[in-house]
Amino acid sequence: MKALLTSLCLAGAMTLCAQPGADRTSPLPGERSALSVRASQYPRISADHRASFSIKAPEAKKVQIDLGKVYDMVRDENGVWTCTTEPLGPGFHYYFLIIDGVRVADPASESFYGCSAMTSGIEIPYAEGDDRFALADVPHGDIRMKRYYSKTAKAWKRMFVYTPPGYDRSDKAYPVLYLQHGGGEDERGWSQQGRTDLILDNLIAKNEAVPMIIAMLDGNTRDFNAELFGECIPFVEQNFRVKKNKDSRALAGLSMGGIQTLNACIAHPEYFSYIGVFSSGWWAQPRSSSGQGTEKQYEFLKAHKDEINKGFKQFWFSMGGKEDIAYRNCQVMLKRFDEIGIKYTYFETPGGHTWPVWRESLYRFAPLLFK
Repeated sequence: MKALLTSLCLAGAMTLCAQPGADRTSPLPGERSALSVRASQYPRISADHRASFSIKAPEAKKVQIDLGKVYDMVRDENGVWTCTTEPLGPGFHYYFLIIDGVRVADPASESFYGCSAMTSGIEIPYAEGDDRFALADVPHGDIRMKRYYSKTAKAWKRMFVYTPPGYDRSDKAYPVLYLQHGGGEDERGWSQQGRTDLILDNLIAKNEAVPMIIAMLDGNTRDFNAELFGECIPFVEQNFRVKKNKDSRALAGLSMGGIQTLNACIAHPEYFSYIGVFSSGWWAQPRSSSGQGTEKQYEFLKAHKDEINKGFKQFWFSMGGKEDIAYRNCQVMLKRFDEIGIKYTYFETPGGHTWPVWRESLYRFAPLLFK
């Protein structure tokens, strides 16, 4: 194992990569991944969006790449393992190396917290001209890391907060979107994997979204509602210039964060006028023997249908197509909404349960807010 770790470290030092376009003179095909670490030659991305990987692990018996689909790597006489994938969809993808059955992060790639572990990530370029999620020559906002003590968690926690361009030069108050990550992720997800700041900077520059503050919270807590309403919203309102009324607050989340969003907005509909649920929905099957885990929510909607329909200016749902693991839950839930008479908007895009879908969801949802 010591020799294997040494090989991994050496491979990391030898194959770490820089930004696409920086290796025009490289004899290797394709371009380096934008998320490869400095000086690496791998991973590489071909013109048709295939990804190539290389790792030196001479003592390993079997090496694979797990990108949702598992690919076997091939060893050469020097103990270097390589493989090339099928074409991948544009946007961010988690991946792991699997070395003799052990899933590890690729030392050639930046690491991201996802799948309840530090994983590697690869960014497949979007189509030429599609700059919605790209760094552009526009005014830029900031993402600020703020620490606070959570009485709910009985621990210090942090949130990441996007402030729009010009925030420090202004004395105006802004509306705020509370934006939640998914299961196996944390408060870093939307700012890193999600590119929240780039999405909002570009939308605001085109006057397609209202300048807003976005608070990205850690949803890994035993009582999300207690932390959101008792700690996080008060903290944001004390530390940032935000408007403190229902019509200036939005709540959205993906997957686990979508369920947290649903539960929070039903518990306190007086707090938010805009609700976004990405790749999520209440469970299609009851999660408790009594069935009340879900049914009590529908009973609330029946009893407060007019209040919900009038109070939520957007009740917006998105799904990554039928391949999205939350697809059935969402469809069953929306059918119940139809039966009750709850008004909502639904958007579907291919991609499954992945960050490209959630970036697209935020891009579509943000322009609807606070207008």
